[in-house]
Amino acid sequence: MAMISVQNLIKERKYPFIFAFVVLLVSATIFFLYSNNSQSLAFSLGDLQNANPTTTRPSQNVTVSPDITQNVDDTTDNTKSDDRNDSNSSNDYDNNNNNTITNIDNNDHNNLLIVDLKIKWEACKGSVAVDYIPCLDNSQAIKELKSRRHMEHRERHCPQPSPRCLASLPNGYKVPVRWPKSRDMIWYDNVPHPKLVEYKKDQHWVIKKGDFLVFPGGGTQFKDGVTNYINFIEKTLPSIEWGRRTRVVLDVGCGVASFGGYLLDKDVITMSFAPKDEHEAQIQFALERGIPATLSVIGTQKLTFPDNAFDLIHCARCRVHWDADGGKPLMELNRILRPGGFFVWSATPVYRDDERDRNVWNSMVALTKSICWKVVAKTVDSSGIGLVIYQKPVSSSCYEKRQENNPPLCDQQDEKTVPWTGFWYVPLSGCLPRLPVDSMGNLVGWPTQWPDRISSKPPSLTTLSDAEEIFIEDTKHWSSLVSDVYLDGPAINWSSVRNIMDMNAGYGGFAAALVDLPYWVMNVVPIHMEDTLPIIFDRGLIGIYHDWCESLNTYPRTYDLLHASFLFRNLSQRCDIIDVAVEMDRILRPGGYILVQDTMEMINKLNPVLRSMQWSTSLYQGQFLVGNKGFWRPK
Repeated sequence: MAMISVQNLIKERKYPFIFAFVVLLVSATIFFLYSNNSQSLAFSLGDLQNANPTTTRPSQNVTVSPDITQNVDDTTDNTKSDDRNDSNSSNDYDNNNNNTITNIDNNDHNNLLIVDLKIKWEACKGSVAVDYIPCLDNSQAIKELKSRRHMEHRERHCPQPSPRCLASLPNGYKVPVRWPKSRDMIWYDNVPHPKLVEYKKDQHWVIKKGDFLVFPGGGTQFKDGVTNYINFIEKTLPSIEWGRRTRVVLDVGCGVASFGGYLLDKDVITMSFAPKDEHEAQIQFALERGIPATLSVIGTQKLTFPDNAFDLIHCARCRVHWDADGGKPLMELNRILRPGGFFVWSATPVYRDDERDRNVWNSMVALTKSICWKVVAKTVDSSGIGLVIYQKPVSSSCYEKRQENNPPLCDQQDEKTVPWTGFWYVPLSGCLPRLPVDSMGNLVGWPTQWPDRISSKPPSLTTLSDAEEIFIEDTKHWSSLVSDVYLDGPAINWSSVRNIMDMNAGYGGFAAALVDLPYWVMNVVPIHMEDTLPIIFDRGLIGIYHDWCESLNTYPRTYDLLHASFLFRNLSQRCDIIDVAVEMDRILRPGGYILVQDTMEMINKLNPVLRSMQWSTSLYQGQFLVGNKGFWRPK
């Protein structure tokens, strides 16, 4: 019929109609060819629909926990920095849902697919919106708790689904003070919490001076200053050897983390931790100062550290009832303390003689004896502050000679755990872990002294024939990559970097390559990956277990750089990459960077989400996604 119609048109000399028909036919052919070709793009339209919140959630109004849905106006961008429009121009952001795809075609962006996701982001709302920590601020879940006796209300209670709101900036937020000056002073407007200033004014924890919060190095137990206190500990027990034998320390109930901050001068890395409680923002102060810290509590669940991790654990009036619940809090310290490691306890029961303190001391004597800890030093300094130092055994003989098997030794089968079942939402144990032994049955020894420890064979490394060779090659790989690529190539202002997080740390090679530079790295071993965290601690580094499908126990704006090496390939099978990107935005400081090495498929899925939050991004050497977070926040 079509041929007859065309012939009739020719006979009737209706040439304009013939011309229009030909143009239409050619256009249809081109469109067909282009449609087939576009299906080969790494980020398909189907992927785009799966990644776009508007296709998975009918409304862009974010559902969050009741704790942050109070009547508070959306916070606008009140930063005083001139960099708040560094990222994408507002002309690139639209609230409609028309997504556009373009290919950047220059040397640095040769394979980077840019997808403009038109997501209508909203600011988190409510009284805690600026400092929102989803898994610790879930007020509805906390209200429904049956008990708070064992600090259950300070533990993690993650909302479902994960909130997709962006944390606002405090009014007057500025680019943080740079290290090392930041150890002693930070901008008040960045952490505008005055409670500790008044509450601890006589103990010199923190003082407000003009626009700054100043940290003079005082503390409840540091009457002569924290430096004198640190030296006093080593003088009391010289075998501690700060920065040689003792490299990795845990500070329980750390306050503003001055103890850990000043131990850095001794070449000691300290994991400072405290709960989010009435001591307002103490961990936020620590991280703003550039001191390693995390939010945690010894409550009903195991801490997210491996067995036998820390060389020394410190508690200065940390307000933990060690004998509570049959002594489980102290047994948790015993689990994470390295055999031969020390527990330094500075508290009133050590040096006061009133009835209450005597009762606490007597309970501590009985408990430490039952777990075979021995007192290696006990003293009082010139200011009247005392401390006692315990040591964990290096031999199992004491366990075997106890008159009562209480607490009992853990079953061998119970100790064969993986991160999934061993350290994530697992109740505290009432048994004593057996001391670690190698494949020959010999007790695992103390690591090599620092600094040789960073590159020596870790005691916990598997005994498989090629394990040491793999470890050595991994160390060489990261040393070369960091020196030849990371520090020399991508558009990262390393002079503005202090707090770094490696989101998929492996053996800790990335952190090891940076160890001589003025940075510290929080090494994260995801719970769905191989358990390498014991090796990281053996090397003299610090880290935690975490599930990146949930929010991290830290305040917003606490890290300068997030590094992820092939994290998203496996993670995307478990949770939505958008939720992970929102969490990265929450914990990264304005002006901070991400450095992601992954497959182009994963990079092309992550990149448009970051750009929708007004980040600037670029691709380096075809495999490294570099992102820079600006000061933009939803209005």
